[in-house]
Amino acid sequence: MRTRILASVVLFLLVTMVSAPWLESEADAGVPHFNENAPAAGTELAPILSKDQLWGSNAQYPYQTHAYELAAKIPKVLYQQPCYCYCDRSMGHKSLHSCFSSTHGAECGTCLKELYYTYTMNKQGKTARQIRAGIIKGDWKLIDLDTAATID
Repeated sequence: MRTRILASVVLFLLVTMVSAPWLESEADAGVPHFNENAPAAGTELAPILSKDQLWGSNAQYPYQTHAYELAAKIPKVLYQQPCYCYCDRSMGHKSLHSCFSSTHGAECGTCLKELYYTYTMNKQGKTARQIRAGIIKGDWKLIDLDTAATID
């Protein structure tokens, strides 16, 4: 009887330790890839595309080209943000910055809303870490793209 109880306790502890929620990393919790800190001094990030490099469906709405203008002002902040369209999994992106160094950002409502949220919060004096917490919480979903082109 004691052996059975002891085996049950050991099994319970083993299962608890292996599946403990406190052992989950942010990646396991579903947070897309981001960089914890700003790029090291001297690190050159891929350039944000200029609005002149957008064409056709990538420049169909004013909020698309305006997003790239704003992204160019805060590349190091974007570098530290995740992107909830999960382009890190499908396209190998490393952060929200990657979305705007290609035309992907203009084509994706999630990227655009996160960019406008990030820019607005940065302008309000929030740190990259605070902005990231808001993105993870889903605050970017409240951005209205129809009025976003007026954000300056």
